[in-house]
Amino acid sequence: MLDILVGGGGYVGLSVAVSIKKAAPHLSVMVVDAAPEQAWRNDARASAIAAAASRMLAALGLWDRMLPEAQPINRMVITDSRTSDPVRPVFLTFEGEAGPGEPFAHMVPNPALIGPLLEVARALGVELRFGTTVETFSTDARCATARLSTGETVEARLLVACDGAKSKLRDIAGIKTVHWDYGQSGIVTTVEHERPHDGVAEEHFLPAGPFAVLPLPGNRSSLVWTERTADADRLVAADDLVFEEELERRFGHKLGAIRPVGPRRAFPLGLTLARAFVANRFALAGDAAHGIHPISGQGLNLGFKDVAALAETIVDADRLGLDIGALNVLQRYESWRRFDTFRMGVTTDVLNRLFSNDVAPIRVMRDFGLGLVDRVPTLKNFFIRQASIAGGADPKLLAGIVP
Repeated sequence: MLDILVGGGGYVGLSVAVSIKKAAPHLSVMVVDAAPEQAWRNDARASAIAAAASRMLAALGLWDRMLPEAQPINRMVITDSRTSDPVRPVFLTFEGEAGPGEPFAHMVPNPALIGPLLEVARALGVELRFGTTVETFSTDARCATARLSTGETVEARLLVACDGAKSKLRDIAGIKTVHWDYGQSGIVTTVEHERPHDGVAEEHFLPAGPFAVLPLPGNRSSLVWTERTADADRLVAADDLVFEEELERRFGHKLGAIRPVGPRRAFPLGLTLARAFVANRFALAGDAAHGIHPISGQGLNLGFKDVAALAETIVDADRLGLDIGALNVLQRYESWRRFDTFRMGVTTDVLNRLFSNDVAPIRVMRDFGLGLVDRVPTLKNFFIRQASIAGGADPKLLAGIVP
């Protein structure tokens, strides 16, 4: 019988496996994922890795492998305007460090995340199964019994669901969610530009939603471009000339000539919060537990906080001789993560509703608020700490300590 079966081999699923095996090598861990083994190489997206998450990755022996392809975010610029406005006034800037010589975040291409995770997982003895899913499962007092898509039956003391916002495993477990659709989609693509970005990230609040420009190594940037769903679908399906013209209207000319160099895709945006994070011999992590708006760039980092809390919960229980899949053990993880997740979900929801509109009184109010934060160093430092996901009650891994 396995100790832990992880359903979903993305960043969160692999990080769960690596974190547990790093701290407790004697525990047996298997990860199953529906995608083919090399599918991750074709992922053209990039992710924002907050400072606390990079400390976790360093403790797991991963960050040095990712760093050569990582771009530090040295400064964040926030504007609020209409798409047609000739000038975009800057209302708020963030620059500073989470610690001495430590940027509050880095941008990392997704293949540079998955590749090292797979290497370290294999080196630690994690069993990896690609092109395989958990079709169904049941739990009892002894174990979780899962039937895989290969026809094989696997028993594990704990099943961890990391299979995304539309989690099949969450549905099988009977865990309900709170969900609403924003009627928006996020267009994701990569662009090259003529002039260097100097590590500056920009978030332009436009009436349809935020337009984020996030620096990548070289003269490239990753875009997360929010539009109403119908408009996003139209733009993604449009010919290159139309797409580039609309892109240029939003991107501007400060970095010179621009051109898209990666595929463009649109992802529907909504808020999804699981009503429970655990059940008997079952735990949710990452997007399976929470899906939030990308306005704060914290979706993946919330997943890494789940990883750190779940790994510490399991390792501590194992060292005390407790049953790692028992509900009373897993409830420590749930209590650790639910409030923080709910708080971030509400925060991103309020921010999206506040900034994704063109109502004049609301515009005046929000621009006053941005200006106030920009002029009060204490407030700015608070938001930098939030961006780095650092906090006093965080799990040890987020401080760079293996539990």
